[in-house]
This record gives sequence, structure tokens and C-alpha cells, in this order.
Amino acid sequence: MSIRLLVSDVDGTLVDKQKQLSPATIAAVARLRDAGIGFTIISARPRSGMLPIADALAIDAPMAAFNGGIVFRRDGRVDSHVTIDEGVARGVFALIGDAAVDVWVFADDRWYASTDQGVHVEHERVASNQAPIVTSDFAALLDHADKITLVSDDPALLGGLTERAKTAFGDKATVAQSQTYYLDVTALAANKGDGITALAAAFDVPLALVAAIGDQANDLPMLARAGLSVAMGNGPEAVRHAAQHVTLGNDQDGVAHAIDTLILPRF
Repeated sequence: MSIRLLVSDVDGTLVDKQKQLSPATIAAVARLRDAGIGFTIISARPRSGMLPIADALAIDAPMAAFNGGIVFRRDGRVDSHVTIDEGVARGVFALIGDAAVDVWVFADDRWYASTDQGVHVEHERVASNQAPIVTSDFAALLDHADKITLVSDDPALLGGLTERAKTAFGDKATVAQSQTYYLDVTALAANKGDGITALAAAFDVPLALVAAIGDQANDLPMLARAGLSVAMGNGPEAVRHAAQHVTLGNDQDGVAHAIDTLILPRF
């Protein structure tokens, strides 16, 4: 099977644990392009957090933020944009109640947060390439929010909220954990399955000739649709089990390894 396009997740996949691109990954993407194979990225990140990656890798083709909620280009053009249904957004806040979670809302290309403290906030400063706007009142954002993220280091708490949110809103929104400590709610069409389909169409490449690589539960929809699916070695067992192949971890240049051993040999 010939591969003509690689679509990569970003955090936990393309970048290392310090959220940096390694020289080996940059060089591997260049080899991919030299071979005539397309490359782009899809992420739960906002556009602001994807642009430094796009700049470093010279991605001028369409890419997808918010798990596919915004398909855009480095020059600022937006090909498509969907936001969370307002009733769902307000319902998520009602569901939270007094749960001990931090809350982030992304809207208008800005990141609004219930606190600017904590290790996850520091990581998100890097991932989103911006500082949070601290607020306790998110009401004015809920009719056009791109993503709501609940943050907790309590797996049982976040897992319970995930299941409750899926039960309540699973037919009206995309509810998935992008990390063990992040629960993301995006628009129903803002999922990586629809996202990779849109990106494949933009490149005029059939899904059967598209490879996808990712590490978390929110990557499962795109791994299911891609002709070639690759899980990162650092991903949880369920993701590794769902993919056709497993590469090295993101701190071991796993994307570069996949490009050289799984993708280029198929071109």
C-alpha cells in the first residue's frame, strides 16, 4: 500500500515531553516531503499553539486545530470552523457542579482559565503559545466556544466526568480525553475522524492512502479511518491495541522512526 499523506497528532506524538520538535523529527519530515509525500498536523491545540510547529516544519497546507474544529492554513485562511453547541456548553458547566477541576474555555483565539497556577497551566502556556486570561465567569463565551477543557490529576474524578459527559452529550458533541488529566469537549464535527477526512480531501488523497499517527484516546477516530494507523509507544494500551503498528515513544523520535520504517518504504 502506497502512502501519499501523513497526518500527525502533536502533543505526545510529534513533539517530545518538553513540547519541542527534535532535529531528527524535523529531518524525517523533510525526507518525507523530498519523497513527494504530504505532511500535516491535527491537534487539540488552538491555532496559536500550532503555528510555531507549522513554521518550524514549513507547513503551508491545511491543518486542523481543536481536533478538526478549525481547518486553517499558516497564512491565516480558514477553510472551515465549527463551535460547540451552546446548550451543550452550558450543560457541561452544569455537569461540573462543585467538582474539584480547573476549567479552561477556548474562544475567539484566546484561552480563558479558572486559574493561572499549576503545572498543567505552565504546559498549556507552551502548547497554546499564549497566556491564560483568568476569569470566574465564562457565560459570555459559551455560545461560541471552540473547546472546553476540564483539568484534574484525579483519574477517577476525570474518568467519571468523562463518562457522564459522554452519556449526556455524546450525540451532540465530541467528548474525549486528550491526556489522562484533560477532558476536552468540542463540537460534534470537531473530532479527529472528521478532521482527517477533511485534510485528506484538501490534499486530494483517498483515506486508504493516508497514514495517521497519534497517542491518546482522541486520536482513535483518525486511526480508525486512516489506511495506515500508527500508535506511539508512549500511548496507553487501548490506543496501541487499536493501531496497525506501534512506533517508539515521543522522547525516542517515534514519528521519525515511523516515517523511516513504515511510511517511506511504502511509497
